[in-house]
Amino acid sequence: MEEESCSRAEEVDLLEILLIDAELAPVCDRREETSCSKNVLRKQRNWERRLESKKSKRKEEKQRKKLNKLNKDVNELQLSKRVIKAITKERLEEARGAGPGLCVDLGMTDCLSAKEISRLACQIRRLYGCNKKALQPFRIFLTELKEDSLLHKECVRMNDGFLNYLIDVTEESWFQLFPSEDVIYLTPDATEALEHVEEDKVYILGGLVDETIQKRISYTRAKELGVRMARLPIDEYMVKRQNPKNFHSKILAINQVFEILLTFRDTKDWTKALAAGIPPGKGYMVASTDINPPEEL
Repeated sequence: MEEESCSRAEEVDLLEILLIDAELAPVCDRREETSCSKNVLRKQRNWERRLESKKSKRKEEKQRKKLNKLNKDVNELQLSKRVIKAITKERLEEARGAGPGLCVDLGMTDCLSAKEISRLACQIRRLYGCNKKALQPFRIFLTELKEDSLLHKECVRMNDGFLNYLIDVTEESWFQLFPSEDVIYLTPDATEALEHVEEDKVYILGGLVDETIQKRISYTRAKELGVRMARLPIDEYMVKRQNPKNFHSKILAINQVFEILLTFRDTKDWTKALAAGIPPGKGYMVASTDINPPEEL
């Protein structure tokens, strides 16, 4: 009986030990799990900080590269502008030493109103701008332009850097500067059509605007001085365009005539030159090729 009691007591003790182990086991697991969770969270936070740091560095590097590229583009643009400016200046200087001359005759400004004087100053600016862009620029002359005149004041006021233009400005008349045999006065009233732009000639444009009421002023002036006259070959290469007002005019601004001469000099094609320089509002358009004059053989 005693042995059986002892055996039962041992069984009870063993059972209690097992129960205690069973109760303690989850507590240990929970502690380990909590410890593991803390380690994971700490590693995750470290990883997130490193990731954020890498993102910040990448962003800074991207901004730095963008800034470097922007500075490089600006430097290249500035260099390009300097190079273009230098090339333009070289071309204009070469033109002043050789090549055909283009003279704007400003000896008739007494016929212009103050508004027309301002328009003429604007056209001179555009003419010079065309010459700057040209591959083969002309040598530009402005004759009979007096410093105390309204036109000179308007040129200075309206044209940025006018006093530094690479052109020849003089108070003398063109017929005092050039031999009459070297001059061709361009006027829409001439009977002879201009066929070529000759390198050894000086082409005179009357300093008038297309709003000028008085007609044949430049023609009369050239005829009195006994110089050769010519007109642009509009009749030979263009036809009248139908329009509601039935308006057709061959009178062009000096910068438009100049653009035509520049284009013809580059292309040797009057069709292209006239199409480039004559606005559609003048009522003319290029004729079809089958009615153009045949080329010389």
